[in-house]
Amino acid sequence: MKKVSTALVVMVLFFACGLSFAQANHYILYVGTYTSGESKGIYEYGYDAASGRLTSLGLAAETVNPSFVAVDAGHRFLYAVNEIREYKGEASGGVTAFAIDRKTGKLAQLNEVASGGADPCYISFDRAGKYALVANYTGGTVAVLPILSDGRIGDASSVMKDAGGLGPNRERQETPHAHWIEASTRNRFAYVSDLGLDRVLIYKFDATKGTLSLGNAAPPEKAGPAGQQDFFSATLAPGTGPRHVAFSADGDVMYVLGELDSTVSVFANDAKETFLSIQKISALPAGFSGHNDAAEIVIHPSGKFLYTSNRGDDSIAAFAIDRATGKLTFIQRVPSGGKEPRNFTIDPTGSRLLAANQNSGNIVEFTINQASGELTPTGEIAKAPSPVCLVFVSVD
Repeated sequence: MKKVSTALVVMVLFFACGLSFAQANHYILYVGTYTSGESKGIYEYGYDAASGRLTSLGLAAETVNPSFVAVDAGHRFLYAVNEIREYKGEASGGVTAFAIDRKTGKLAQLNEVASGGADPCYISFDRAGKYALVANYTGGTVAVLPILSDGRIGDASSVMKDAGGLGPNRERQETPHAHWIEASTRNRFAYVSDLGLDRVLIYKFDATKGTLSLGNAAPPEKAGPAGQQDFFSATLAPGTGPRHVAFSADGDVMYVLGELDSTVSVFANDAKETFLSIQKISALPAGFSGHNDAAEIVIHPSGKFLYTSNRGDDSIAAFAIDRATGKLTFIQRVPSGGKEPRNFTIDPTGSRLLAANQNSGNIVEFTINQASGELTPTGEIAKAPSPVCLVFVSVD
């Protein structure tokens, strides 16, 4: 007898029983992965927000190393970076666009283009949703790619190479390493965390042309190569290795996760797009002596709590946010339930946190105490091959 896949059986049962994901409180969870092992691309799970139950629906789309994925505001299209070092003979990775089937969650590939640098590791959108912004880790570049009306992605309209003084870590800071990029609240700038430079850079962003440029407001002592001036928004302590960044809802407080020293640096905006350091706090337990790489940072939708992940300590750290000052107070540190929690996300209701443990191949769920911010494992664990990015999508 021919073997029928578990994912197919689940799909048949859902639709045969009238339990499609079109019901309220149901979502699709997309999982980006590394495909060097068992994984073949992007996987999907049904998520019941009422119960917290995850149901595997199998492979949504086959693609190479979709290590970071993002979904447009209308939940019609998904975009994935392809974290590779060579694309069609060039020193570049790729970006692939998919159309989302809102009934089944399956992804139909629309097209793919070069990312503008090797090993793209992050993708986001400008505030108008007209451009994708990509950070290329090994290439040390950031790129702007237009999003066309049919969801396809165009060739880069702008590519910038990060520049500045390197950090002291000779193994990890030997060159610029762009690791994260997001547009500012008013869509006038693009912030870039560069692990190799120990800086969060700020580029001018022209939302009409889709171009990045260096600012001219930096003081002379920060002049870059060839007389150009780099417009820095925040300078981190040497060896911090900024990886990802989270902003308060009003954009006035910036939280920078240091991958290399496992810290969160807090910066306050002085209203001139200059961020001043007000706090630095560790995400590790006192006396920790092993190797650790911090990975993800997320602010709870309420704005009351901030969470980070530790790869090595294999934990999720929770902090309370002082709404008046933006400063953090440590709440709790809990085991992630697996090895190497590279990414995590908070569900659309704000009631649960789901952690993707890359090396143990699982997604572990926690409830979030809405009063204290504390995390408690629910017991819900889903298997996933090399999960490295989690994104929720609503369904029709």
